[in-house]
This record gives sequence, C-alpha cells and structure tokens, in this order.
Amino acid sequence: MKRNNDSMLTEFVLVGLSAHPKLQTVFFVLVLWMYLMILLGNGVLISVIIYDSHLHTPMYFFLCNLSFLDICYTSSSVPLILNSFLTVRKTISFSGCMVQMLLSFAMGATECVLLGMMALDRYVAICHPLRYPVIMSKGAYVPMAAGSWVAGLADSVVQTSLAVQLPFCTNNVISHFVCEILAILKLACADISINVISMAGSNLIVLVIPLLVISTSYIFIVATILRIPSTEGKCKAFSTCSAHLTVVIIFYGTIFFMYAKPKSKNSVATDNQDIIEALISLFYGVMTPMLNPLIYSLRNKDVKAALKNMLGRKHFSD
Repeated sequence: MKRNNDSMLTEFVLVGLSAHPKLQTVFFVLVLWMYLMILLGNGVLISVIIYDSHLHTPMYFFLCNLSFLDICYTSSSVPLILNSFLTVRKTISFSGCMVQMLLSFAMGATECVLLGMMALDRYVAICHPLRYPVIMSKGAYVPMAAGSWVAGLADSVVQTSLAVQLPFCTNNVISHFVCEILAILKLACADISINVISMAGSNLIVLVIPLLVISTSYIFIVATILRIPSTEGKCKAFSTCSAHLTVVIIFYGTIFFMYAKPKSKNSVATDNQDIIEALISLFYGVMTPMLNPLIYSLRNKDVKAALKNMLGRKHFSD
C-alpha cells in the first residue's frame, strides 16, 4: 500500500466488478452505449431549447439546466467507470479520487435542489396561471437556477473538505466503481462523527427540504387540478407536470433504495450488498440521466415541434 509520510494514502483501489470479469465486458458496452445516449439526448434537448425562442420560458430554462447537469454528472464518473472495466489494477490517485467525488457530489446535490425549484415553477404555473409571468420573471428563475448550482457546489466543498482531512491508514480498497463518499468514509481509521453529522445536515438541506417542497407543491397542484371542471382541462394541466413528477419519482426512489435499507452484519452478505449497492448506484448515475430527455420530450408537443422545425430548417439550408 502506497502512503505519503506513513499517514496519507496516495491512491485508492476501485473494486467494481473485479470478482466478475465476464460481466465487465458486458457492462462496458452497456455503460458506453448509455453514456453516448446521454450526451446525444441531453445535447439535442439543450440545442432545441436554445434554438427555439418559443421555448425560452422558465420551465424549459430549468430543463436546459437539468440536461446540462446530467451531462456534467455522468462525465464526472462514467469515464472512470469505463476505465475500471478495461484495466486489471483499478487504481486512482488520492487527489483524483477527491476531485471526482467533489464533482459527482456537487452535481447530485445540485439536481436535488433544482428539482425542488422546478416543482415551485409548476406550482405557480398551475395554481397561479394569471400571475405566472410576473412571479416567474427572468429576475426570479435565473437566480433560482443559479442558487441550485451554488448550493450543490458549496455542500460538496464542505463534505469533501471534511473527508480529505481524514486519515486512511489500513485500507485503500473501495467497494465501488467510483469514489462515492459513503464508500470513502468506511475506509477512514479515525472518528467520523463530524462527517456523519455534516452528512445528516447536508441530507436535510439538499435532500429532505427539496423533497418537502416538491411534495407540498404537488399537493396544491393536485388540489387545483381536481377543481378544474373539464376532463380535457385536467389532462392538459396534469401533462404539464407529469414529466417532472416522473423524473422526481425515479431520482428520489433510487436514492432512498440505496441509502434507506438496513445493512447486513454478515461479512459475505456485506460484500454482496456492496456490489448490489454499486450496481444500483450505477443505475442511478447513468440510467436516470439517459431517461430524463426521453421523459421530457416524448410526450411534449412543444419540444417535438421545435425539433422538427430545427431539423427542417437545417435540411432546407443544406
């Protein structure tokens, strides 16, 4: 094991699917294909929103931020995951591990807050449609999006700074594909109570509070939709927020499945559980960003019309 001054590790070993070499090739092809779909789908969605002036609204501005966020999030981890499937000794430097953890944590925290901001946007649009242009002005929705990024980055800097200060004396093997913060904290050979308390505060601010905002917003949204007299009006109102609700369910559902289930004390079961958690994390980190542009575009007439218009003009200009 490599150390710096006998107290600081200089590298970590990522286990990933080392115990299942036959699966590595399958997962390499699968993850690479999904990553390319993420870049294509979110890239096209961003281009369409920027290109079509009809989509220059708060809802699509937030959606553009979400797509860019998904590209950044996967780009901070997927190249490392793909490399782990190809190399025999899956190592990463200590500093490289901390940087990757900082970026991934920041993107994940930012998405939690951003989904809460998007719920507020849908609440105003459904519950206060006449006041929507005034409330959700550019002076409001731009700071809301910027605040999401600042909150996510600040939270990540705090958690990463606390993790960097921990000594790692006896073990440098991470039971994961990437430098995931909980997997890193398990390796520390010192009291991590401060990290645990800080993580609890972090979860409250960037996970629980946005979820409460989303839940409260949708309680009012559903109540408002049920008061609409016509069935067509109800369907139209619900369709404007169904995509966001689907993304929220997938995003938070995966997070709670990862972190809310009990841990096994049996060593063999724990090893298997670590692999299962890593695979779930892989699903959360790759599948969700791939589904987001599909969810927001397949049933969205405005996006499909803008895409046809953009492709049609390009074809005509050629």
